[in-house]
Amino acid sequence: MKRNTIRGAIVRNVALACICLCAPGARAERAIVTLDGAWDIAQGTDEAPPAKYAASAPVPGLADMAKPRFEDVGRKSEKRRFFWYRRTFVAPEALPEFASLKIHKARFGTAVWINGKALGEQLSGFTPSYWDIRPHLKAGASNELVVRVGADREYLPKGMPSGWDFEKYLFIPGIYDSVELILCGPPHISNVQCVPDVGGKRVRLLAELRGGAEAGPCRVEAEIAEAAGGKTVARGAAQALELAPGETRVLDVTLPIHGCRLWWPEDPFLYEARLKTAGDSLTARFGMREFRFDPSTKCAVINGQQRYLVGSNVTIYRFFEDALRGNKPWDREWVRKLHRQYKTMHWDTLRYCIGFPPDFWYDIADEEGFLIQDEFPIWTLKEDPEKIQAAKIIPEYIAWMRERWNHPSVTIWDAQNESNTRETGLALQTVRHLDYSNRPWENGWAEPQGACDCVESHPYLFSRGWVGKKDVAPFRLSEMPKVDIKPRLNKEQQALDVPIIINEYDWLWLTRDGDPTCLTKHNYDAHVGAGATAEQRRMFHARGVAALTEFWRCHRQAAAVLHFCGLGYSRPGDKPRPEGGATSDDFADIATLEFEPTFKKYVRMAFNPVGLMLDFWEEKVAPGSEREIKVFVINDRQTAWRGEVRLRIEGDEGALAKMECDVAPLGQRIMGLQFRVPEKLGKYTIAAELTDGRETIQSLRDFEVAGP
Repeated sequence: MKRNTIRGAIVRNVALACICLCAPGARAERAIVTLDGAWDIAQGTDEAPPAKYAASAPVPGLADMAKPRFEDVGRKSEKRRFFWYRRTFVAPEALPEFASLKIHKARFGTAVWINGKALGEQLSGFTPSYWDIRPHLKAGASNELVVRVGADREYLPKGMPSGWDFEKYLFIPGIYDSVELILCGPPHISNVQCVPDVGGKRVRLLAELRGGAEAGPCRVEAEIAEAAGGKTVARGAAQALELAPGETRVLDVTLPIHGCRLWWPEDPFLYEARLKTAGDSLTARFGMREFRFDPSTKCAVINGQQRYLVGSNVTIYRFFEDALRGNKPWDREWVRKLHRQYKTMHWDTLRYCIGFPPDFWYDIADEEGFLIQDEFPIWTLKEDPEKIQAAKIIPEYIAWMRERWNHPSVTIWDAQNESNTRETGLALQTVRHLDYSNRPWENGWAEPQGACDCVESHPYLFSRGWVGKKDVAPFRLSEMPKVDIKPRLNKEQQALDVPIIINEYDWLWLTRDGDPTCLTKHNYDAHVGAGATAEQRRMFHARGVAALTEFWRCHRQAAAVLHFCGLGYSRPGDKPRPEGGATSDDFADIATLEFEPTFKKYVRMAFNPVGLMLDFWEEKVAPGSEREIKVFVINDRQTAWRGEVRLRIEGDEGALAKMECDVAPLGQRIMGLQFRVPEKLGKYTIAAELTDGRETIQSLRDFEVAGP
């Protein structure tokens, strides 16, 4: 796509709104017919649809949800190349000029038949596909719709992103997002981009208008309303616009918002942009939110306020292969509770990692006040199993941006994960100008593409000794004084001095049953013993993740610290991987979304907005020795914090030392507290603590008092 294609199409208008009128007469409104529900499903190897369908499956959903079930869904099988989905629907008696089928997301590759007519194939697996079905509809009668998807990711040609993941073992196909029929007349509003101007208390609307079969003057009405309650806060004036038959033009409108209320993670207030033409209408929800990175402070800035980001990751495609997944990703109450549980951990930021969930997840993120790093599902490392090509990525990036750019929750376009390839950089540079909100991009382990972008760092200290180096001892927290406080980057990432996001960092995963994963067994064998109980492993895990979280947050070298991961699979050993899954989330019960209690207790404290780190990492100390211990205190709030910081031995009532402390907004304070080591030999836990509100926040370290 040429760089100036959309810019050149914009009709600039300095008026506060525009209005375009097509032919006179009664106005038609857009009708959206949902096609979600139970569909017939079949498998096979033929290119054409089957004669019989012996099972049914939910849409949205995955093919492994079919009843009766198919065998080994998600693995390559000689039994099938495809799954076919079929359903019927009744079209209205009076068909408007435009009738478009929208399949929000399906994989792997999508082919469509309507009433037996093949409409072709689209290969996208992560962005919507649109199909003009108007010429083939039977007005006022039953219509048959068939959708074919590839049965496994290998169906897609090389260079086409397929969602490859080195730590996934099942690649489950299906129509995993909604399907709908869009009916409207001309001029058709095919897209609108809402661009908030927080300083000016106004919003810019860029509306794409597509003409019908006949040329003529057209007119669009625009208004802004509060999403909750519907109160109108802005309306537009009028201006004529000419559209040639089938022509697409972009109308540029700016509306001031009376009583403008900004969108914040703590106050996720939403507006609606409502557009109407003579034959179509469109409502787009947005928030008055601006987001960027400050190249001087290396911090995120939201609505002009600096902010340190804290949170976790959602690996939805890994969760797809969880044995307890069921229909949870499509259960709105479950998804909302999931995000609210994240808030209980003090998390305000999520990376939707190596893949996109169903669209309504973004609506919930908007409503619950999350900042989303939206990561396109590309992970190649050095092997590049997909042979990624910029030419095939560019259309995918464009479709992705068009679908997502009105969500205030979406703050970072993430081009890929952990890959060092020039192809994603070429692709994002080609498309980034299309986003008039100018969100920052993150380009994995490849070179950042702009001075206001960011890079990701994955300082997996505990990964040492994982494979191939059995003589290498696993990492110990006693080595933390030697760890560089600036998160490590590779050479390409250092081409520009840009903010760093730590969005993965521990390598201490346990399954929900408390067992090591295939990547972490060496750590638990070394630290708590091969015969340790699940509770012993959970304690080591929780305290280790908490200590690492404190370290990366309190040294203030990262713009974001995101735990990995907030949702994933929990896999015991099975046929493809007898040693079990690679990672896991930290829920004790995935149905009720209760966090594992030990994890929640310690890691929640490590993410408290007023946090602290006990800079003491020794494992053995001499009895009775005197020393000064540093305590880091940070304040992520916009208001100053003042309180008492105490140092004490767990189990003892009195404090070893205490000191009044005040920390400026977004500030850091490093204090020196005197500590006398106990004379009695044995194992101890030392705590630095403060009281934030009614909660006591602690940083804990275990050590042993030992003789010479």
